[in-house]
Amino acid sequence: MSAEKKTSILLVEDEENLHEALKLNLELEGYEVTSAMDGAAALKAVQGEYFDLIIMDVMLPEMDGITVTETVRISNNEVPILILSAKNSSADRVLGLKKGADDYLTKPFNLEELLLRVNKLINKNKKLLDKSNIGNTYSFGGNTIDFKAQEAVKSNGEKIQLSKKETMLLKLLIENKNEVVPREKILQSVWGYNVYPTTRTIDNFILNFRKYFETDSRNPKYFHSVRGVGYKYSE
Repeated sequence: MSAEKKTSILLVEDEENLHEALKLNLELEGYEVTSAMDGAAALKAVQGEYFDLIIMDVMLPEMDGITVTETVRISNNEVPILILSAKNSSADRVLGLKKGADDYLTKPFNLEELLLRVNKLINKNKKLLDKSNIGNTYSFGGNTIDFKAQEAVKSNGEKIQLSKKETMLLKLLIENKNEVVPREKILQSVWGYNVYPTTRTIDNFILNFRKYFETDSRNPKYFHSVRGVGYKYSE
């Protein structure tokens, strides 16, 4: 059994028979499926776990799928969302896409088409996350990081052995230089499993980086926390 994490999908559909049929077919394709029957359960699941894709029905009890999609996007979560709708009007389709959905499929749909779209969205998202545009070493402010050797040399010549997670987080932040990297993206790229460690965990990593690389860790020049959004490396 490969230790690689299964691709995880959150399935939000309140019609039981359709839910079961979709869940079964997605599991046969090798996906790990988490079920939610309404919008509130969907939002709770998204806050607690990382998903590679959300399949979202529009007609949900209490909170509709479009509102759930919009709420997910407001919290800066970039997870791909495929909307399923019984409405076939282009106005509904446009609204869904406007509120942050990545794709829109009307019911009744062809199962094979659904699976193809699911696969396409997941692969597109993975490609975006795997972008790597810095080499094995990176220097800033007199510090040099060797990502391959998992070590850094400080401006005073002192060597620091970095953990694998520290190295991955440094690489992610530096690759996105001067941009805030959302907490979700960090947890997904660095921790990569479904259940998140706490925000405090990332905060501790950032504090370590300041201790290693900043001349004044209380007034950081390079490593910043952006409250409620994420973290940023800047120079």
